[in-house]
Amino acid sequence: MPFSFSLCGYPLTFQLDGFHGIYSLIAVWMWFNSLLFSPRYFRGHHHQGRYYFFTILTFLATVGVFLSRDLFTAFLFFEVMSFASYPWVAQEETPASLRAAQTYLAVAVFGGMVTLMGLFWLFHLSGSLSFSGLQAFAESLSDRSVLYGPAALTFVGFAAKAGVFPLHIWLPKAHPVAPAPASALLSGILTKSGVYGMIAVSCSLLFGDALWGNILLLLAGITMLLGALMAVFSTDLKHTLACSSMSQIGFILTGLAFTVLLGNENALAARGTMLHMVNHSLIKLDLFLCAGAVFMNTHTLNLTALRGFGRKKPLLHLCFLSGYLGIIGMPLGNGFLSKSLIHEAILEYAAEAGTLGTFYLLYEKLFLFSGGLTAAYMTKLYLCLFWFRNRDEKRQLQWDAQEKYLSPASGLALSLSALPPVLLGLLPNVTARPLTEAAMPFLRGGPLEEAVSWFSIPNLQGAGVSLALGAIVCWMIHHFLVKDGTYLNRWPRWLDLEEVCYRPLAARWLPAIGILFARACDRVLENPLVRVWIPACAVRITRGLEKMTDHLVLMLRRTLFRPLKIKDYTLSLHEKADLALGESWNRVSPKKDHVALLVSAREEAAKANRYLTRSVSFGLLMLVLGLCVVMVYLLFGAG
Repeated sequence: MPFSFSLCGYPLTFQLDGFHGIYSLIAVWMWFNSLLFSPRYFRGHHHQGRYYFFTILTFLATVGVFLSRDLFTAFLFFEVMSFASYPWVAQEETPASLRAAQTYLAVAVFGGMVTLMGLFWLFHLSGSLSFSGLQAFAESLSDRSVLYGPAALTFVGFAAKAGVFPLHIWLPKAHPVAPAPASALLSGILTKSGVYGMIAVSCSLLFGDALWGNILLLLAGITMLLGALMAVFSTDLKHTLACSSMSQIGFILTGLAFTVLLGNENALAARGTMLHMVNHSLIKLDLFLCAGAVFMNTHTLNLTALRGFGRKKPLLHLCFLSGYLGIIGMPLGNGFLSKSLIHEAILEYAAEAGTLGTFYLLYEKLFLFSGGLTAAYMTKLYLCLFWFRNRDEKRQLQWDAQEKYLSPASGLALSLSALPPVLLGLLPNVTARPLTEAAMPFLRGGPLEEAVSWFSIPNLQGAGVSLALGAIVCWMIHHFLVKDGTYLNRWPRWLDLEEVCYRPLAARWLPAIGILFARACDRVLENPLVRVWIPACAVRITRGLEKMTDHLVLMLRRTLFRPLKIKDYTLSLHEKADLALGESWNRVSPKKDHVALLVSAREEAAKANRYLTRSVSFGLLMLVLGLCVVMVYLLFGAG
């Protein structure tokens, strides 16, 4: 159901069906649960009005993104969403939150400007920014290499919001400092707005393009693995979930890459991409609200300090378990369904890739290994919260005796957020299949040749490999990264791109380059050649040109442009006599202008006189010529 309205003379177009409708409903569901959880979480906090205002504004902008039918509309609401969500990150106004908000805003502004340049370029090439118009334009090209530049620029802003490497730097730092209800929305839905833009660019412009698909695959592999490794080493509850979000975006981008690579044969890849988007949104809503319940009771996110909080809290345990089993890919969990579809797509393309099949089989191993890391770091959180005891026995006894750790509203929000992952995992043909089928037109998904066998042997084997790897890595975590109940942060500082690369580039390297350039310019300008000789030469050349110009003008005035003689318009005696006589006659006979008649008569007489003079002169001239001829004849003829 398309609809539109005009803004400043440019139409904003929207679509309410398929993918657009599904993700708009998911946004409504996530905001409902987040707002339901918020009053208890923000009890005693400052600036609550500001938080709720920007939460509603961000909701409207996010729904605008998901309903858009063209890139201009999507970009407009995308930028409003980015700026409206900035106060979420800065809400606590601590040094860490303000610094993270600064990073978030910098990445948003950079990505938005780059995307805007890409949109200008695309519109210049195609004359349209609608998804259907761009698709038709791309299909009309025999060589689509001209689209790589504008597509890459447009892709950058959306990828930055999704948390794709190397623009992921905001995500692991913004989530831990933002309030938990906001973190649930940042991770669960705002990153998907970036995925929405990446799907729009890839499937509209470069669908079936091998080079573009492999670039997406490279970015997906790095994002997927790096996020999982960061989560394994993390010692902060929300930071671990934030790094997990980055890794899961890599899984989604993997599905998108194979959606592009497989072209019209992408039935499994497209469905896996869509389903993992939905699964991750719902799982992260559940997990971040659980993290919020932990934080608002313990006032800490450090894993060492909050060990054992979830013991003897069955509601929190069950809600966390819903998200935990889903995200690790446990069979009967919703994450198992989507990861299995993407895994099958990898194997399908590897079988068709010929000599390059080995590369894609290696990528399949990376996919399974990243899934194993997911199981490892999520098991670390699960054991820390619900099975291990705190080192402070007194604190552990207080937590075990605590009954009212949730208000009725926040408990309801937790319960509602935990329900969809369970339904998707247990009833895939009733829930997951209709969702994916409805979204296929947007992802250009091909038709299924046969019904999906969700729990086939290859799918179970893939999940088993990942879970076995996860068990091994989890054992390594608790033997090498935990000492006497204390979680050790051994993540190398030199792997922090923001602190090692981006901030020094913006704060030191670029200013240093500017200073060097300015000093070089100053030295050049202070050189005597520039300060004295060149100006002196310029002055002399200018004066010489000025003199040459004066002489040229004078010469032209004396030759081609000589001044005309000014005619003397004073009246002669005859004219004065005619004027007086004519005026006298006018008094006697005023019906005619006798002055004009006399002047006309005198002019006619003068003209006749000139004709007579010319005639006489011509006759005399002819006479003289005739005499000359007679003389010549007499002189030479007589002889």
